[in-house]
Amino acid sequence: MKRTLALLFVFSVGFAFAADPVYSKPTLEGVAYGTHPAQVLDFYKAKSDKPTPLAFFIHGGGWVAGDRRITDADKYLAKGISVVSIEYRFIADAIDAGIKPPVKWPLNDAARALQFVRSKASEWNIDKARIGASGGSAGACSSLWLAFHNDLAEPQSTDPIARESTRLWCAAVNGAQTTLDPKQMKEWTPNSRYGGHAFGFYPDHKDRKTRDTQFPQFLAARESVLPWIKEYSPFEHASAGDPPIYMIYGGPPAMGKEEKDPTHSANFGVKLKEKLDELKVECELVYPGAPDVKHRTMHEFLVDKLTSENKK
Repeated sequence: MKRTLALLFVFSVGFAFAADPVYSKPTLEGVAYGTHPAQVLDFYKAKSDKPTPLAFFIHGGGWVAGDRRITDADKYLAKGISVVSIEYRFIADAIDAGIKPPVKWPLNDAARALQFVRSKASEWNIDKARIGASGGSAGACSSLWLAFHNDLAEPQSTDPIARESTRLWCAAVNGAQTTLDPKQMKEWTPNSRYGGHAFGFYPDHKDRKTRDTQFPQFLAARESVLPWIKEYSPFEHASAGDPPIYMIYGGPPAMGKEEKDPTHSANFGVKLKEKLDELKVECELVYPGAPDVKHRTMHEFLVDKLTSENKK
C-alpha cells in the first residue's frame, strides 16, 4: 500500500502545517529495524567522546498517515543528544494483514524500534538508559504507552534485539490521547470521536475521512474490546515508578464540555496528571494559562531531563 506523506508537523505548542520545511540530514537514513518497508528509522549522531542521551521521536497522523522526517534534530544535537525518528506500520497495513486489534502493529513497532536502537548502543555511541520518547497526537499516545507499559524485554529470547529493554528515562508529548477507552473519553469530553479505528471500527480504512465517524459504534461495543483497550490504552498502564512525563496542549482544558478539537483536548492531560499525581509520578502539564510551568517546550524538558546529573 502506498504510504501517505506527512502533512502534519508537531511544534512546541499545538499543530501547524509547513509548506517547505528544512530538514537536517541524518547520519544514517532508512535503517531497517524489521522486515516490512515501513519499519525503518533515521539516526542523527551527536558528537561526543562518551555515550550520548537519545531523543526517540514517533510521528503523529492517527496511526494512518505521516512520516519520520523531523525539522528540529539540530536543537538536540547541539546539546549533545542524539536523535532517532521512526516510521512504523499503519493501522491500514494491520487491517490488510488481518491483525487484531490493528493498533497492535504501530505500538509494537515503536517498542521494537526502541529495542533495536538499544541493540545499537555501542555502535552508535548511545547511553542505553537515557532515552526519552516524544511525539505528537498518535505519536504522543505511542510514547506514553511505552513510558507506562511494563518492560517488554524477553530476557530468554534467542533474538538479541528482543532481549533489550523498552523502558524510558522520560517522555515529552504534544496533543496526546492519554486513553483509548471510549467511556473515559466521552466522560471527559462529550463530543469525543477518536480511537475506534485503533480497534477495527473503521469500515473503509483507505478513506481517512471515515476514521472518526465510528465512535458511537466503538462506544457501544466497548465491553467486547475491553481486553484490547486495557492492553493498548496508556492510562491503563500508569503506575508508581514510571518515568517523568511532560504534556503540552494548544488550548486550555474544559472538563465535561464539548471541545473544538476533542481529539487533542487538554482534558486528556488533566485526567492523566490526576492519576500520576496520586501515583507520585512526576508530571508537567502545559497549556495556555497553565500554572506551575517549568518548561515552555518539549525540547526544554527533554534536554533538561536527558542531560541532568540526577537520575530523574
